Amino acid sequence: MHSLSDAARRDSGLEPQALEALAAVARRAALAGAQPLRELFGQLESVRAKGLAGNLVTEADLAAEAAVLAVLRQDTPQVPILAEEGGRLAGVGPLEWCVDPLDGTTNYAHGFPFFGTSVGLTWQGKPLLGAIALPMSDELFWAAPGLGSWCNDTRLQVSGCQRLEDALLATGFAYDRIDCLDNNYAEFAHFTHRSHGVRRAGAAALDLAFVASGRVDGYWERGLQPWDLAAGVVLVEQAGGVVSGYGGEPLDMGSGRVVACAPGLQQPMLAALATCRPLNGASYGAPELDVPHSN
Repeated sequence: MHSLSDAARRDSGLEPQALEALAAVARRAALAGAQPLRELFGQLESVRAKGLAGNLVTEADLAAEAAVLAVLRQDTPQVPILAEEGGRLAGVGPLEWCVDPLDGTTNYAHGFPFFGTSVGLTWQGKPLLGAIALPMSDELFWAAPGLGSWCNDTRLQVSGCQRLEDALLATGFAYDRIDCLDNNYAEFAHFTHRSHGVRRAGAAALDLAFVASGRVDGYWERGLQPWDLAAGVVLVEQAGGVVSGYGGEPLDMGSGRVVACAPGLQQPMLAALATCRPLNGASYGAPELDVPHSN
């Protein structure tokens, strides 16, 4: 499978020293964003909705984004930024930072400790490098082409899982799931019946980091944004994993659809996704299963 991050490195012409320097910026920015998340956890004064039901923003999102942007503006003042809360900030050149200051806002607002700050860098829209900081577990994931994929001081490698029936998977559900028939419910049921289980923890960047580390074997989701994907995609690829769209095509971050997994799981996952179709009406489910029934 063609690696987007390796292609971005080749096309960018960036020297190893420049990649190392930019990766260091990503790490500093992610850690800076994680600091206010740690400090404000459990002490929120306001939680408000933005857009679709369930899409929340808190003072922690804003504080974390301000901290990340301060680092990026100081260290790479000319590079454009796409931030979840602030939108696109002007700059020059083909590089662009993609910032999710608080991936897992709903978790955070409810005191569920699965969240983090994700800072990815793209080259002409292709993921190049990135870092994801998890403040509650003191883990810093980061990756760049030629430098590998890391969690703190441990180099990462995706799992060797090759059979769907042996896999632990992860997924999520977009904010439009109530109104959209293409809501991932059928896929969730399908994979749940054919694997060791499916975890839905509510933070896409962290799910991708967990694929890179081998904690889960595969991940799929729809309805994602570039800031959800940019850093995590590089983590998976540089840990030996494969990333694609639902049909096996190269990932298009604008499509919002991703499959990321151990190499041996790609074809089983793609084949399973190809069989899943939403049902009409109010009931959604997976294709009929050949499951024996006991009397």
